[in-house]
Amino acid sequence: MPIHETKRSPKILFGQDAFSQIGDEARRLGALRVLVVTDNGIVQAGHAERIAHHLHEADCKSTLFTEVVENPTTETVDDCVQVARDFGAELIVGLGGGSSLDTAKGCNFILSNGGRMQDYWGYAKASQPMLPLIAVPTTAGTGSEVGRASVITNSQTAEKKIIFHPKLLPSVVICDPELTVGMPKFITAGTGMDAFAHCLEAYCSPHYHPMSQGIALEGMRLVKDYLPQAFTDGNNLEARAQMMSAAAMGATAFQKGLGAIHALSHPLGAMYHTHHGTTNAVVMLPVLRANRPAIETRISAAADYLGIDGGFDGFYDFVAALITQLDIPPTLTALGVTDPDIDAVVRAALTDPSAGGNPVEMTYDNTKSL
Repeated sequence: MPIHETKRSPKILFGQDAFSQIGDEARRLGALRVLVVTDNGIVQAGHAERIAHHLHEADCKSTLFTEVVENPTTETVDDCVQVARDFGAELIVGLGGGSSLDTAKGCNFILSNGGRMQDYWGYAKASQPMLPLIAVPTTAGTGSEVGRASVITNSQTAEKKIIFHPKLLPSVVICDPELTVGMPKFITAGTGMDAFAHCLEAYCSPHYHPMSQGIALEGMRLVKDYLPQAFTDGNNLEARAQMMSAAAMGATAFQKGLGAIHALSHPLGAMYHTHHGTTNAVVMLPVLRANRPAIETRISAAADYLGIDGGFDGFYDFVAALITQLDIPPTLTALGVTDPDIDAVVRAALTDPSAGGNPVEMTYDNTKSL
């Protein structure tokens, strides 16, 4: 009989070699059969083998689900659930970037509550307790490891959708900066800009949440100070650790709200399979320009805190220079989005849950003009 974890706040293990404690944590949670949800890139990097070793040392049996794809789909979750059922999983480990973590969380929800992801979009009604879940991020961007949501693309409609429930929050989070050392530079850049986008949009959201706003401001500082270092020297563990902190802070902060950056990047990723964080970076400058009338004073205050001269203009120039420094494609075309269906993207953006947090109300006309 599986042991169900009932905690609502995750235990966070943070630091170099934290990864080696995963077997002990699995046993503490009462699990002997562990499903590891990941992707082939993580397998090739050797992280899956390492996790299997630590679980074996703790007398846990484990199996892998390695079919996670970028922008995971409802079909990905269905396949993962089947593997979990066949194996008799008592605990689920999400190992990888946001796609692996979201797939693991979605699998856990459906495994316990039945049906398919399509039955639960939005604030889901969970009737059953879920298995304990350990989140092990290998990127520093989405912050899904500390989130209560799973973002999945509906295979039938090519829409990114979200299910949200407090029980989706992992039981244990293991943030080991060594696991991010092998990230390719473009992933370091894209995931880092995802963390920055979370902090920026949360900070600018008109909703009231002063604690989240403060976290967002400090998260932006960490990205400003450490993302260029992590990008330039991927072996810099200090920079890698600080970026893992920034990622978790961004995901915590955006309880206050997101905005047009994410409202646009979600449908672009679902329709054209672009990398989420990189897409955020590509649309960031146009959104900043469009939102300027509502956020100029607030951004000027952020610039002061970040040590950037020039108020809004100085902040904008800093973001533009950072995007260039990180070799982010300057346009959607350069990102690989050719001949997009602009009307479809705009319509999807207006119905995205993030749209409601934009400082300027999103309309068809002003969104299309971006």
